[in-house]
Amino acid sequence: MTTTSAKAAPGALLRYVPGLLLLAGIGLLGKWAQLELQAVGKATHTALPDIEYVLWAIVIGAVISNTVGLHPVFRAGVGTYELWLKIGIVLLGARYVLGDLAKLGGVSIVLVFIDVAVATGIVLLLGRVFKLGAKLSSLLAIGTAICGVSAIIAGKGAIEAEEEDSGYAIAAILALGAVALFSFPLIGHALNLSEQEFGLWAGLAVDNTAETTATGALYSAHAQDVAVLVKSTRNALIGFVVLAYALYFSARGQAAKVAAGFLPRAGFVWRKFPKFVLGFLAVSALATVGVLGKAEVASLGNLSKWAFLLTFAGVGLNFNLARMRRSGWRPFVVGALALLVVAGTALVEVLVASRVVGL
Repeated sequence: MTTTSAKAAPGALLRYVPGLLLLAGIGLLGKWAQLELQAVGKATHTALPDIEYVLWAIVIGAVISNTVGLHPVFRAGVGTYELWLKIGIVLLGARYVLGDLAKLGGVSIVLVFIDVAVATGIVLLLGRVFKLGAKLSSLLAIGTAICGVSAIIAGKGAIEAEEEDSGYAIAAILALGAVALFSFPLIGHALNLSEQEFGLWAGLAVDNTAETTATGALYSAHAQDVAVLVKSTRNALIGFVVLAYALYFSARGQAAKVAAGFLPRAGFVWRKFPKFVLGFLAVSALATVGVLGKAEVASLGNLSKWAFLLTFAGVGLNFNLARMRRSGWRPFVVGALALLVVAGTALVEVLVASRVVGL
């Protein structure tokens, strides 16, 4: 039995190779396109736009996904893009010392709580107006307020939502993440937001973690760092928010009962808690106490860029317009209106905080 398992393991790992190679190829092609456009601009003395590899990788992946499609042989490897996102975020912790985290984290926690309350309230209200089911509205609210697809998946099991509801909610969140990805940097530059301000705004207002990371990266490296930190703060609330929805629906007999008592409910929160947030903090702590020197921090920063390169290619390859069209228009309208309100509210929060706290 052990021998059979040992033989099966290499075969199981090999099925990831084609997709990983595709992710790497698209990411590198995106980087090449950015550098090549820069070279053409210099050679012709033309002020061509500096289009970041992030956008190239996402667009190339989306074109492949929505034209020739993704062959089954690539799906296992492409499906790892969220793992690379988490690895990239953990490695990014090396670029923050705990003092920086405490300073920005204190401000971001207050803003995150305001953001979560606004997002939850507006989505649930709009869900009633557009006559969405209670569980679909709840999944949209969880995805908008906390961390996109991961929160929806966690919420689906906790409130025993239908597969169709979670599919609608995920499609809406991904589509709106793409809208934010393309529009937020343009708005940020038009308003002349600082890197810190833009990172805070993206971290508060963009739903899905991958799109938040990409949106920040399109503005600047520092904006990406800040966006990831603020988004990680939102992500850390997932267990508590999902628990609240689970208690609500179980009290109405529409989901399984959540065990009473502190320990069972603490265990529930821990199971839903995104563990990569702890990894981010652990790496930051190592950098703070000097275990990681400048060379190690630089190396980890480069590794995080490689991880994000695979991530952004995966974001594009998972953007499927046909699947989103099948989801109907009402979840998208609710999500779009919520995005407008949340983005506007978050922008005001950031500008006020910037003036008062001096970010």
